[in-house]
Amino acid sequence: MDYRTYREKLQSKFPEPVLAFEPNEYEARLACVRQEMAKAGLDLLLLTEAGELCYLTGYTTFEVSVQCVLLVSSDRTVLFVPAIEIGPAVYLSRVDEVIGYPWQAPETVASELATQVRRAAGNSAPQIGFNPWAGSFRPGLLLALKNTLDTATFIDFGALIDRVRLVKSPAEMAYLEESAAITGAGLDAAAAVVRAGVVDHEIAQAGANSMLGAGSEFMSMQPIVTTGVRSGIIHTNHAGYEVARGDVVFTEFGAVRRRYTAPMMRTAVVGKASAEIREFHSVCIDVLEAVMSAARAGSSSASAARAGEAALAPIVDRAFFSGVFGYPVGATFPPSWVAGSMFIATDNEAILEEDMVFHLPICLRKPGEFGVGFSETVRITATGAERITTNTLSLREIFL
Repeated sequence: MDYRTYREKLQSKFPEPVLAFEPNEYEARLACVRQEMAKAGLDLLLLTEAGELCYLTGYTTFEVSVQCVLLVSSDRTVLFVPAIEIGPAVYLSRVDEVIGYPWQAPETVASELATQVRRAAGNSAPQIGFNPWAGSFRPGLLLALKNTLDTATFIDFGALIDRVRLVKSPAEMAYLEESAAITGAGLDAAAAVVRAGVVDHEIAQAGANSMLGAGSEFMSMQPIVTTGVRSGIIHTNHAGYEVARGDVVFTEFGAVRRRYTAPMMRTAVVGKASAEIREFHSVCIDVLEAVMSAARAGSSSASAARAGEAALAPIVDRAFFSGVFGYPVGATFPPSWVAGSMFIATDNEAILEEDMVFHLPICLRKPGEFGVGFSETVRITATGAERITTNTLSLREIFL
């Protein structure tokens, strides 16, 4: 059976896709995108990020390393996927057409995609929007496509999809709340096994078992557990280290419901926390609360970040902080649960709107010694950021 026959048989068995949302929600999202396309004068939009494809069509897969492209025109959506992805494309996505290509012959992809682009654009010299910042659009394919479509104009559509995805619907909020509950249970399960002598991956295992058992799908990032001096180094993870008395144990988890993630950070100490660790914890909470208070609808991301900077001032010379006080979350896939580039940072003057959702990753690290992190996933309201997660913000001391 070839992949075209495979597609036809699936389409006969599953004439309607299995979706996370009602069809009218996807229609509303596409309408917003098409409105932005019309403003920019685009005939066609080429999307390649897994989270964007999921957001607009429902398409879900754990294989995010292959090249998939969603073509969006003023009246049609075409999902262009390798043969191995035809199953989820038919079963889980709401599009006008699924087109497969032989994944074992990557050199043929550009010409086949060019054919679909010409057909979808309906214009001999189309204006084509794409995202040059997306790591999912392979440079070789993009270059070949540009060479093949020599009468087309390729335009950086920038943050078009980011902007559309930022404001969450009630149905999206519901999935984020489910994620938050499962994430919290996972952090509780991880904390219950923390003690001197436990190995860091055993802590991660306890959290992962809890989240998967409670209904989390495959996670966009696996549980993060760092201990001792490694907690002071950003983006390290469990690697077989045994926890010793006096160690800080940093955890950051994000369960997934229908691809929506509401992450959380927590920190514990095995034994009595030092005065400096306590100070870092106090400032961490102050920063978190300052950002939440300032992140109001109608204010700028930069103003919320400046409030965070002011709260960070007492230890700014001793603590490493990433510089990002918040980033958007929503429908995501590995390798990250970050959903877009509109960060809460001092150089972003974009205006916050009600029902935008951000993770506030407030982690303060003293290099070579320890790190203290607590975070919340929040919804923007007219009066400030409202918690979706219900984190335990106390610094736990464990005497086991």
